[in-house]
Amino acid sequence: MDDLSDLAILRLTATEARTAIREGRLDIQRYVRATLRRIAERDRDLMAWAFLDPDLALRRAAELAAVPGAGPLHGIPVGIKDVIDTFDMPTCHNSPLFTGNRPAADAPVIAMLRGAGALILGKTETTEFAAAGHNPRTRNPYDLERTSGGSSAGSAAAVADLHVPLAIGTQTGGSTMRPASFCGVYAFKPTWGAVSREGVRLFSASFDTVSWFARSVADLDLLAEVFAVGPAGSGCPSAAGLRVAFCRSPQWASVEPPMRAAFTQARDSLRDICSAVIELELPPDFARLNDAYEVIAKYEGGVAFRNLYVLRKEELHDDLREMVESSAGMSGESLREAYDLTARCRQVFDAIAADFDVIVAPGAAGEAPRGPHPGSPALNLMWSTLRAPCINLPRWRSPAGLPLGLTLTSARFADRRLLAVAAVLDRALEDRQAGSGQGSIST
Repeated sequence: MDDLSDLAILRLTATEARTAIREGRLDIQRYVRATLRRIAERDRDLMAWAFLDPDLALRRAAELAAVPGAGPLHGIPVGIKDVIDTFDMPTCHNSPLFTGNRPAADAPVIAMLRGAGALILGKTETTEFAAAGHNPRTRNPYDLERTSGGSSAGSAAAVADLHVPLAIGTQTGGSTMRPASFCGVYAFKPTWGAVSREGVRLFSASFDTVSWFARSVADLDLLAEVFAVGPAGSGCPSAAGLRVAFCRSPQWASVEPPMRAAFTQARDSLRDICSAVIELELPPDFARLNDAYEVIAKYEGGVAFRNLYVLRKEELHDDLREMVESSAGMSGESLREAYDLTARCRQVFDAIAADFDVIVAPGAAGEAPRGPHPGSPALNLMWSTLRAPCINLPRWRSPAGLPLGLTLTSARFADRRLLAVAAVLDRALEDRQAGSGQGSIST
């Protein structure tokens, strides 16, 4: 690939780059130099990176280039959300309380990436502690006046702007699906508990999940393999036999016209392709899940930050102080009700989802909003509360040309099957859009 431009190399998916490296058509050191040049050109305005050491990246590239490429991610640059411990880079959580913090060891998720041959390029911007407080600096690659979401803002924007083909994030409520929708990239939040959270700053023990961003469903599945999220999905040769449910969700009233149009267009397209496409209305209890999420997340957030409140109260952001103080006054009855409701709904949802190959829902309220606020997670909270695996499929654009993504979900622990179905639907929708000019929508 010596005759290709930097841009052509950076447009490769991780799967394509892996093949090119293995076949000797792409030199790892050239790949990383192209990556660093792109970041130098773009990140002054985009601000996706919290930490980047070009010299360290080039040394790692030289080390990887000197050994046989045995790992599935050999030589692939990866961005890491700055709430995940890395032994050779600071982990600062976008908090002044952790400026210059140097962990002693990698989080297990980082160790697994390194074991697969990945090149950990740097740390990406995040909301403070991936919870509240300071917003990430990151802007939207499609419009610098808009947000790229939160809290995994830097990871989503870095993939969207061709800085890296893969980036790791986390999701508590909507911190992966929403940025992926706003930035127009593929993303995967696995079933809660499928990937180790050791060495990851916790906000909510009940919901926090390691997740990732990429440029294709195949790349999402590649990382699922690296992290041993399994078992591998069964074959899904075509969309013709799939049963698809479209769920507006109880938050439909907050969905804006561009996202409503994308949802409708996807439903109508798949009706011509799949064996069954139905509208799914969830039982009434599901309309209470967002409120239950807020109760649980605020309580567990208060527990998570209580030590900082005790030791450094005056330095703690007002949002986090309020979380600790309000959690202390929560009644046992309200907490039991919230925890019990979410447990019941998970069982009910798994039974409902068993009747379908995939459930499709809005990925966010609409386009990325203007300004630094990361946008509402209301359309994502229910799926996080259910602990279901979720994929962002970024196949739509608003009339203004801004990305819109739909969420694909299924029962818990059907992760690899969901990825296999997503790959089939993604190809079917791509063919459909190419043949009809769909993708950009009108309202």
